Amino acid sequence: MLRKIAFGLLWLGFVVYAFFFAPPDQVGTFELIKNLSIGQWQGVNPLVIVLFNLMGIWPLIYSAVVFIDGRGQKIPAWLFSTTSFAVGAFALLPYLALREPNNQFLGQKNTLLKLLDSRVTGFVLTVATVILVTYGLRAGDWGSFVQEWQTNRFINVMSLDFCLLCLLFPALLGDDMARRGWKNPQFFWLITLIPLFGPLVYLSVRPPLPEVSTSISKQPVAN
Repeated sequence: MLRKIAFGLLWLGFVVYAFFFAPPDQVGTFELIKNLSIGQWQGVNPLVIVLFNLMGIWPLIYSAVVFIDGRGQKIPAWLFSTTSFAVGAFALLPYLALREPNNQFLGQKNTLLKLLDSRVTGFVLTVATVILVTYGLRAGDWGSFVQEWQTNRFINVMSLDFCLLCLLFPALLGDDMARRGWKNPQFFWLITLIPLFGPLVYLSVRPPLPEVSTSISKQPVAN
């Protein structure tokens, strides 16, 4: 119950900050979002471009865990995970507050779960992230980004959303490792303490999820 309350309060605090305490909306924010979405990046700080695209990588990282975790939940995990592509931690925090601990996976993996469970998915996401981060570090204007963070609500909230997604992943990591029979506390903390790339490495090396049949075979009764 304490965990549920903590995640609920964190979600409430994030909502209150985003709408009442973040910097004001700037003229042209909708145009900026549209241009970032369709790849018209001329005149946009590369750091903003990278951050925006990483906010598309993070929901994929979480999907690779949440869709599997949701198999044992009473709430529709797919709804929260899918919504996170639009609003990030605003959607994932309620899921973390409402979910129950779940260290087992019952049933068979469908095509989507097989794709999300594949190490290839983790590798592809890692390569894409390395390219993005390298581009941002080499071409980005940090002074301009700090100024935009201080004055633009969209960039400010998106940055905090990114940080929250980095911090929240361990809340799902323990159960996902347990479902795979992977007991390695040192590796858990290594993944936890490395933002962004820790979860990516985890998705790239984690053992495949074992499939357990939910049917109970009936034994013949001896006469």
